[in-house]
Amino acid sequence: MRIARFVAHGDPTYGVVELAEDQGENPETIAVVSGDPLAGAVHFTGERLALADVRLVAPVIPRSKVLGIGRNYAEHAAERGAEVPTTPLVFLKPNTSVIGPGEPIVRPPETENLHYEGELAVVIGRICRRVPIERAADVIFGYTVANDVTARDLQSSDGQWSRAKGFDSFCPLGPWISTHLELGEAADLDLVTTVNGEVRQSGNTADMVFSIPELIAHVSSFTTLLPGDVILTGTPAGIGEIVPGDSVSVTVSGIGTLTNPVVSED
Repeated sequence: MRIARFVAHGDPTYGVVELAEDQGENPETIAVVSGDPLAGAVHFTGERLALADVRLVAPVIPRSKVLGIGRNYAEHAAERGAEVPTTPLVFLKPNTSVIGPGEPIVRPPETENLHYEGELAVVIGRICRRVPIERAADVIFGYTVANDVTARDLQSSDGQWSRAKGFDSFCPLGPWISTHLELGEAADLDLVTTVNGEVRQSGNTADMVFSIPELIAHVSSFTTLLPGDVILTGTPAGIGEIVPGDSVSVTVSGIGTLTNPVVSED
């Protein structure tokens, strides 16, 4: 299934996205569900809306945290002039950095070198701690697309990454959470980032240094993961600058495309 969070009238609501490829000749729709799928059982309400008539928002607002993984693709580490870590390099992004599809990435005045980083994101589905590698699939709710927006100059000058990766709007997620992918499928997905339609990144999750089970095992060894927590699995080579007026799209095969415009805060 593809679980989306959307606004049609009133507060954000959850639904199951039904794409044309799933329905033959039928139009793309979203089947409304009651409740929050990450919090407990939900039920179809019987209402269906045209996907084009709703506004998709971030499919999850992490109740606790977004955990990023640095240099998890060897070619990306090389382009940064850095070594590949011997253990996963973990950083935190606040949940206030999360935005959804179509919402603007806001370049703050503190940076003059804003970068995109297209990534596969893992959404955690249950409370867990010290998850063995062989049990990692049991705690995954699904997968979505992410853009780990980074103020590259602040990342270099600060000596740590909290500010560079933590501004509001620096964690676009969407367009929905795909719950139907098996762990093996998630380990072989194409990832493409475009800026104004021009391909800037082209990679595959098979090239990760540390696999998804290894990342979950490592992260859960030092922090309890909660339902809705998000792990960003790293970005392939090809990072680069974005400026106000640009449009950034990240596509992960089997999931979908996340697009956000870039604007200036000033």
